[in-house]
Amino acid sequence: MKKSIFIISTIIIFLSLLTPFLSQRCNKNDEKVLFQIKKSLGNPYLLASWQKTLDCCEWYNIECDPNTGRIIALTIFSGNISGQIPRQVGDLPYLQTLVFRKLTNLTGEIPSEITKLTHLTMLRLSWTNLSGPVPSFLSQLTNLDFLDLAFNDLTGTIPPELATLTKLNALHLDRNKLTGAIPESFGTFTGTVPDLYLSHNQLTGDVPKSLGYLNFTTIDFSRNQLTGDISMFFGANKTIQIADFSRNNFLFNLSEVVFPASLTSLDLNHNKIYGSLPGTLTGLSLQYLNVSYNRLCGKIPQGGDLQKFSNTEYFHNRCLCGSPLPACS
Repeated sequence: MKKSIFIISTIIIFLSLLTPFLSQRCNKNDEKVLFQIKKSLGNPYLLASWQKTLDCCEWYNIECDPNTGRIIALTIFSGNISGQIPRQVGDLPYLQTLVFRKLTNLTGEIPSEITKLTHLTMLRLSWTNLSGPVPSFLSQLTNLDFLDLAFNDLTGTIPPELATLTKLNALHLDRNKLTGAIPESFGTFTGTVPDLYLSHNQLTGDVPKSLGYLNFTTIDFSRNQLTGDISMFFGANKTIQIADFSRNNFLFNLSEVVFPASLTSLDLNHNKIYGSLPGTLTGLSLQYLNVSYNRLCGKIPQGGDLQKFSNTEYFHNRCLCGSPLPACS
């Protein structure tokens, strides 16, 4: 009996000594880096929870691996933060998600130290005032499946090396000040074919024909200065669902285009597209359609979803007619 009491007492003492260590999940090296990041950002109120009195795995904007205690996510958004992205973010070796978003006073260029984050799967640096080029070194983050650099002041051309990111599901470079052509290499994505968002830039030239060899789901090239023929994105066996090519200078015959059954949203407004609307459009389950401000002629096919759209989705063409536009003469 006495022996049993001694064993139980020993276990209780051991557990009481172990409890402080179990409660401290945060890795001390990671904690030190986070304090450096906080200092670099000017100790903002948004990071007020980053205090030594609280385990860093409990801090706001932080996520830890429950087994190892290492930082796997740093998400900073919608705060009054000034300065640049701290270079110390590259010293969080197990980071999988890095987000700096809706921070309009965040400036400077994307730091090269990010390339040390070999486990990174999501990089979201958007709705800030980041400037400089889209760095080609981002192609070194080979585990990325989501890259969002939208709503910034990035300039220069799109690095062709981004096409080597074989796990990428979505690429957002929209609403910047990017110039030049869409890289030919974007027709060579292997593995996953990413959703491409390149709208609201200053891109020029023809869209490379090589992109037509891939099956995209979503493409948004709107509000650029692109030219040529983009009919290669369509076809009976394609899987595209959302296509926005509006407000460019595309020039091709729409009459001969075969649209896939997967298509639910098509925006071609403000281009130089000619011909007529193909009858196959009536067989689609369209949620959105806009072909206004082009050079289309002929009668709008009757049936399907085509008549549920207003005349504004069809007007300002050369001689397009029929419901919902006035009847053909």
